[in-house]
Amino acid sequence: MSEVPAGIFREYDIRGRADVELTPALVQALGRAYGTRIRRAGGRQVAVGRDCRLSGPRIHADFIAGIRATGVDVLDIGQGPTPLLYFALHHLPVDGGVIVTGSHNPPNWNGFKLCQGVKALYGEAILDLRRAMEADDFDAGAGALTAVDAAPAWLATATRTLHPGPRPLRVVVDAGNGAGGPLAVALYRALGFEVHPLFCEPDGHFPNHHPDPTVEANLLDLQRKVVEIGADVGLAFDGDADRLGAVDGQGRMIFGDQLLLLFARDVLRQHPGATIVGEVKCSQVLYDGVAAAGGQAEMWKVGHSLIKARMAETGALLAGEMSGHLFFADRWFGFDDALYAGARLLELLSHGGPTLAEHLDALPRTVATPELRVACPDAAKFAVVERAAAWFRARRPVVDIDGIRVEFPSGFGLLRPSNTQPVLVMRFEAATEAELAAAQGEVYDWLRIHAPEVDLTASVDH
Repeated sequence: MSEVPAGIFREYDIRGRADVELTPALVQALGRAYGTRIRRAGGRQVAVGRDCRLSGPRIHADFIAGIRATGVDVLDIGQGPTPLLYFALHHLPVDGGVIVTGSHNPPNWNGFKLCQGVKALYGEAILDLRRAMEADDFDAGAGALTAVDAAPAWLATATRTLHPGPRPLRVVVDAGNGAGGPLAVALYRALGFEVHPLFCEPDGHFPNHHPDPTVEANLLDLQRKVVEIGADVGLAFDGDADRLGAVDGQGRMIFGDQLLLLFARDVLRQHPGATIVGEVKCSQVLYDGVAAAGGQAEMWKVGHSLIKARMAETGALLAGEMSGHLFFADRWFGFDDALYAGARLLELLSHGGPTLAEHLDALPRTVATPELRVACPDAAKFAVVERAAAWFRARRPVVDIDGIRVEFPSGFGLLRPSNTQPVLVMRFEAATEAELAAAQGEVYDWLRIHAPEVDLTASVDH
């Protein structure tokens, strides 16, 4: 293929505008590259699904056509959330699988999360697909196509692993009109909870709000409904339901690392000493809390593919990210499944003890910035972080697992190059507003003086 847009190939997945970069020719070529990779590794059959984006049916069909053109058979699991595809990799006789999804990107975008066997493709493996497309290096054949409904098996398997307690719970579920609503409602009702659906009908127009639960503006309807009906908890998902957001009975937003700590304490009661994996953006409260509960806390790199790989390496029972990706290997398969994570939260609360609001009130108080993103050219962003590492390491403790996490007296400052955009990502946490401002000021001053490549006036969205 003569022109393959390099910018759509990200560290963890492939993303682009549906009718600009993701043309029928490109999508079919990508399907052929993926099918060829599976076939040359000895595979013969893969699963493919899609979320509810309006461009999904066309891209899904073109991608499947490309795979079948290599002689690889396709089991089409149809429309559903990303966790359903991940589950299919364990449940169906397949050698890999792909979900066509735009996740939390704007409605006119779409993309692909790809797996070989049960493992996510990322980094060089994704670039290998691009190289195969540029070289037209494809196998040829005629693969079969079979439709398979994996949802009943997912629902039955999830239900068997969950053990709700006697406390009745009222839960509001806001799926943002993404792909996860129907399965979430079915699961939580099967477990005996009182469920109030909010925007749980899949609709690729996303008519009510954008499906990204990390942005509090997208939770306003959920917060209002929880308070209005006196619900115990509200749960929200992104468009493909691999990220969980939550609000307590008072309507307060709960962040991914706070949920992870609640889950970690629960898992550690059953599995003392277990390894729990977080990432560099997570609060120090998480790592201190895991250690205090008798767990082995590990800080790792950002990215769902990287986290899953690290869990497999360490045998971790649980992992999570600030963004709401939560990974249970305890009683589940180790992939990020927001529907299942939501059920685990309901299970935890249903056994009595503190309410979710009381859990939140008991956490140590810190002040923190949201994720801050400023423009920096791709060609410069890694070098900027390397220079910052050398400067700060001479003055303060530095963790350099993924970018640099500079340790200040009562918190940290994070500076890392984005894996998906020409951007530097920052986050700051401290015990007080004054200490937060001091830490942030120190990093920003360094950037102003030593990193002219960075435009601190240009904040960038995800």
